Amino acid sequence: MKRRNLTISVFLTTICALMIALGVFLAPSRANADTKTYQIGTDVTFPPFEFANNDNKYVGIDMDLLRAIAKNQDFKVNIKPLGFNGSVQATQSGQIDGMISGMNITPERKGTFDFSKPYYSSGVVMAVAPNSSIKSLNELKGKTVAVKTGTAGADYANSIQKKYGFKVSTFDDSSNMYQDVTTGNSVACFEDNPVMMYAIKQGTKLKIVTKPANNGYYGFAVKKGQNKELLHKFNVGLDNLKKNGEYQKIVDKYLKAKPNAGSSYADNHSFIGILKQNKSFLWNGFVQTLWLTIVSIFFATIFGMIFGLMGVLPSKFLQGVSTTVIYIFRGLPLMVLALFIYTGIPSLTGTKIPAFVAGVATLMFNEGAYIAAFVKGGIQSVDKGQMEAARSLGLPFGKSMRKIILPQGVKIIIPSFVNQFIITLKDTSILSVIGILELTQTGKIIIARNLEGFKVWTAIAIMYLVIITLLTWLSNWGKRRTKI
Repeated sequence: MKRRNLTISVFLTTICALMIALGVFLAPSRANADTKTYQIGTDVTFPPFEFANNDNKYVGIDMDLLRAIAKNQDFKVNIKPLGFNGSVQATQSGQIDGMISGMNITPERKGTFDFSKPYYSSGVVMAVAPNSSIKSLNELKGKTVAVKTGTAGADYANSIQKKYGFKVSTFDDSSNMYQDVTTGNSVACFEDNPVMMYAIKQGTKLKIVTKPANNGYYGFAVKKGQNKELLHKFNVGLDNLKKNGEYQKIVDKYLKAKPNAGSSYADNHSFIGILKQNKSFLWNGFVQTLWLTIVSIFFATIFGMIFGLMGVLPSKFLQGVSTTVIYIFRGLPLMVLALFIYTGIPSLTGTKIPAFVAGVATLMFNEGAYIAAFVKGGIQSVDKGQMEAARSLGLPFGKSMRKIILPQGVKIIIPSFVNQFIITLKDTSILSVIGILELTQTGKIIIARNLEGFKVWTAIAIMYLVIITLLTWLSNWGKRRTKI
């Protein structure tokens, strides 16, 4: 009984130590400032309300309005590019203080959020390809339309789907939704009128064929019953901006300004032009991806070695713990695990978890489980007679494992470890769902500005392939070195 209690204590201590190390190593330092800073979530792929400009600064009606209100009311904001759904979940869990993302005020949402006064009124329109013959909703029967998840356009399309007999295809961002229509997979898409008008002005090959319908109002949102001071400041600041005319200037800046000023459309949208314009942004995303991979694989290796070794120790309990941990974390989808750690745990505990820490923890548990499995398998693949011979010579189990079994097992493990590093690198792309600015999230933000999905994803694919090719060569070299 004492032995079992001791092993439980060791197990819990190990997990706690890893989590503490993550927190200490990765937690951001707090700045000392008299002015209060609020964490605000947004989409940044929803022009003209929020997107990244050529200098990779988050701009748009929502962004400029929020900053102007913050200046008027003497507070600061830290913008978190989490995407619409990510912002909703992060606000609900208390990870961030509020969100502004072209969010329609609806009775259903009022049950979860407290909203500011409406700051913009908009309606939903239907857009089709330029050569399309579809001119009305009545012509959609039996066809497929595209919508963006969580938007007023999606709500409107779903509300009339049965009446007009069409199918709905859902996307996470506007550029993919537009692309689905221009490629012919969907015959139309539903989008907020100002957003659709801005996209067409920027070169998107679509045309609007219906008048705005289902008019609604956008509002700034906080978790219900919380951050009342922030909500009050937003409302007061909004009133002040409307009175002094600054509000209208912000709106006109994006809805009446001429597009592509300062350089030609071809220069901004050619493959080389996109690379030149976004080289620093892409490089930062690449560096963040590598850093995230390196830190994650470091902690995943510790996690995997501990639970892999537990699986080969002469203890049924420790073997059971190892098997259970490997089963759980290999069985959970990576996106589900990321959202559970980033939004699920804070909603239960009330403790905020930085996105980078949540991302590393996600990869540590998932990739660590795979490392544990091949560590366990590598050791078990060493002939059992090796251990029996060592024990028969009077060597204790620990020394036999350290001196004889592990050196042989490591040779088997190294190539698999390099392969796992490659897998971890690719898996970082899933963490864009919690707003980490790695390569995939960087690509989404660039595409929201120029709507050149194919060219941007081609550039990002090349960057991934270069580093993965180098790692594959390293893996093959390791395999050749371990051959006897």
